Amino acid sequence: MKKLITTYLTVLIILLFLNEAYSIPAFARKYNMSCNVCHYAPPKLRPFGEEFAGNGFQIPDNEPRRAYGETGDDELLLMKEFPLALRMELFGQYQNGIKTNADLRSPYIVKIMSGGNIYKNISYYIYYFLSERGEMAGIEDAFISFNDLAGSELDLTIGQFQVSDPLFKRELRLEQEDYKIYATSIGKSKATLKYDRGIVLNYGLITNTDLALQIINGNGIGTIKTFDEDNYKNLMFRVSQEVMENFRLGAFGYYGKEKPNNIKNELWMTGADLTIAYKNIELNAQYVFRSDENPNFDVLTPSEHIKTHGGFAELIFSPDFEKSKWFGYFLYNKVDSQFDEIDYDSYTGGISYSLKTNIRIIGEYSYIKQSKISRFTVGIVTAF
Repeated sequence: MKKLITTYLTVLIILLFLNEAYSIPAFARKYNMSCNVCHYAPPKLRPFGEEFAGNGFQIPDNEPRRAYGETGDDELLLMKEFPLALRMELFGQYQNGIKTNADLRSPYIVKIMSGGNIYKNISYYIYYFLSERGEMAGIEDAFISFNDLAGSELDLTIGQFQVSDPLFKRELRLEQEDYKIYATSIGKSKATLKYDRGIVLNYGLITNTDLALQIINGNGIGTIKTFDEDNYKNLMFRVSQEVMENFRLGAFGYYGKEKPNNIKNELWMTGADLTIAYKNIELNAQYVFRSDENPNFDVLTPSEHIKTHGGFAELIFSPDFEKSKWFGYFLYNKVDSQFDEIDYDSYTGGISYSLKTNIRIIGEYSYIKQSKISRFTVGIVTAF
């Protein structure tokens, strides 16, 4: 309790001493531009926003001099004001089959974010969950990126990030319902496509082909005495190809080993994905297949590997494309495993309305087949 109170007071003091008005997020404040330059239906990104993030949160050769202090040191770049932004999500939810059917989940998420340049082509990004589902979750994204190494198209990222980021970014989805296959744990295995620690190498070819290589610990981001529980490192390689404008195909492979208590689990994953955008309709789809040798770390290794497969399909509709205030969406999730207890089929439909540029109202319904749960959610998502 004392730790929670201290954290809230620290953040409150930081916010009170900010010199600029903080009615819009940090990057928009820095460049004196609207959030909708990078986003539509925030947090969903426009192409410019994706390019801005890929360039290390900077506009090459067009950085505003007013944003940086004069230090008299050519080797030092300091922002005049430390960039901070806050994201809040507040929901009311009805769900059958639980004791409290009507639940005011407000706030569901309170997140403080910061990012910017340490030097030209060197940037950082971090966010801290002040509250996630009523608990203090701590740091999730926290990394430093080096862009265009040696004048090439090679980028290097070091730190803590989501393994699935080169596929689809969970943090940028419109739905409250998750991309379930990314977050699914198999038995006692800690290797997922959620958060992990390591390095990422990204390279773009002139053929509009994007390559990504991740070298990660493979055991998530739980609090432990050592960040890695064994001597192994896991690898993921991703290739994404723009076939034509608004049509992209991708594939990935993941290989790793876990041996936390001298009992080994060898695993591998492979998958494919696509994005198609046509006028005011966007389709995103992901398929993942996974095989685990011994995910429960049994003394006697199972004779057959445990196989899991699944994915999601997401359809987004906007009447006036990126200029729309209204968005409709549908998300189908599928997880099918030889561990029957993690099987998951869900159907989600929702409507999003941008009340203001950085205030979005949602209404969402999900049906989960295995448990026959119906879930109705209404809420507000805002960042400032």
